[in-house]
Amino acid sequence: MSQSICSQTIFGKWKTIDDKTGQEKSVVEIYKKNGKVYGKIIEIFDPAKRDLPCKFCKGDDYDKPVLGLTIIKAMEQSGNVYKKGTITNPENGKIYNCRLKLDDNNTNRLQVRGYIAIFYRTQYWIRVKD
Repeated sequence: MSQSICSQTIFGKWKTIDDKTGQEKSVVEIYKKNGKVYGKIIEIFDPAKRDLPCKFCKGDDYDKPVLGLTIIKAMEQSGNVYKKGTITNPENGKIYNCRLKLDDNNTNRLQVRGYIAIFYRTQYWIRVKD
């Protein structure tokens, strides 16, 4: 099975943008581990939130520092999208099914969609240039 080589991938660092306020919130690094795709928070812009624990998270993530928290878990590639994994909102601890996809018109924008059943919310994250 041949795999097409894409000049841009979802891997790397992405600046998260709040879809309601337009404010930059954090940087998430997306990486591959054991064949699955994960994303962890590596920077938080608001100094007041940098040292906060994830009080609303469940299981192993409960009370862990939000900075360094793996919020995207076990994504699998399917064509040009990544799915079948989850994303956690550390502000409320809710876990959503997740879909990641590079923006069709701009490979420096990542479409991040969290959804439950037919209800979903989409954010666009911006690639961080090293």
